[in-house]
Amino acid sequence: MSGDSSLATVFVRWTWCRAVLHRGWWAVTSVYLVVDAHLPASELALIGVGQSVAALVFEVPAGMLADTVSRKWSLVISHVLMGTAMLATGLVSEFVPVLATQMLWGLSWNFASGADVAWISDELDEPTAVAAVLLRADQAQLTGTVAGLMSVSGLAWLTDPRSAMMVAGAAMLLLGGYVVARFPERRFRPVRVKRWSASWSILVRGSALVRASRVILGIFAATFMVNGVVNAFGRLYPLRLVDVGLSVDPLLWLGGLGVLVSLAGAAALRLVRPRINGVHTLRRGFVTACTVAAVGVTGLAVAPEGNSGSLAVLLAAGALPLTRTFTTIWINEQTVSAVRATVHSLLAQAKYLGEIACGLAIAAVAHLATMPLALLICGGLLAIAALLVQHTGSPRPEPAS
Repeated sequence: MSGDSSLATVFVRWTWCRAVLHRGWWAVTSVYLVVDAHLPASELALIGVGQSVAALVFEVPAGMLADTVSRKWSLVISHVLMGTAMLATGLVSEFVPVLATQMLWGLSWNFASGADVAWISDELDEPTAVAAVLLRADQAQLTGTVAGLMSVSGLAWLTDPRSAMMVAGAAMLLLGGYVVARFPERRFRPVRVKRWSASWSILVRGSALVRASRVILGIFAATFMVNGVVNAFGRLYPLRLVDVGLSVDPLLWLGGLGVLVSLAGAAALRLVRPRINGVHTLRRGFVTACTVAAVGVTGLAVAPEGNSGSLAVLLAAGALPLTRTFTTIWINEQTVSAVRATVHSLLAQAKYLGEIACGLAIAAVAHLATMPLALLICGGLLAIAALLVQHTGSPRPEPAS
């Protein structure tokens, strides 16, 4: 793995493989929880809240670990926890055990969130190149999703959902133990002494950078709302489509829908790649993605049958992942190497807080009122996030020293 281009290729290919496994696994799991485990809308939303609570508690400590000990080994830990959670979910079907496995799944992302971006940013050490690689990685994640939906869903159709879920979990463990453990880490310098005080200093510096920037605060606030919608919508739309009626097997229909969503997202990222380093492109991209997603979520709420509902899902689910791409690159450009993983972890804190607060509210509305009303609220949150970012200041502040 010599040379920056080789490292970039390794990073993109690893992202693709991870997406194949976890996106394919989730496509099967989301149907399994509805069709096989028979969990209602309120419990599906509460599972997402529990997952976010676990992630919220450990996110900043995991980011500090990545900034003081190792970005690479944080990723290995993530794979171990993620693969274990994926395996365990295939063995349970009751609400409480499923909640436990999903909380472990949420915890696993703490050790990857920020550490992956920080690792490739340090190893390449070239801001322009990093932005292009991150965009390529998100494209790879979407095309990997297509491969995962076809392979893991196909395996579930040929065998059964539980078997496919456990195979994907075992493969995730192998990916971390064999591939990620061999990543180089040449430019990162771990803290050898006084790690607690160094970790605390990094957290203070990262927090100061966030507080001092109107741009970063605006992104954090928008992330709070958008990810509250992402988590709830991802768990509710399969149930909503089943409720309004699907003409074919739900696993095949939702798998095919996921393929179309991912291909549309990859095409959209390909269009913006030449201009990804401009702050105006990042803002416009985020606002456009939120607006399209708001239309899709609202359309699903009022859809009278499966075909129109699926078209609405295509709009929403195709646009929502793009918001993460734009915010990740935007935040990465606003920070510096010494606190990079921690700032990304603080961004993830905003994400998890949104998933908890908005998830609880959406779960309550779905339980006490109706699912369409809950989806309409999701559409409103996306519209507010778009307006907030549209009016966020553009100058980049001087990084905290």
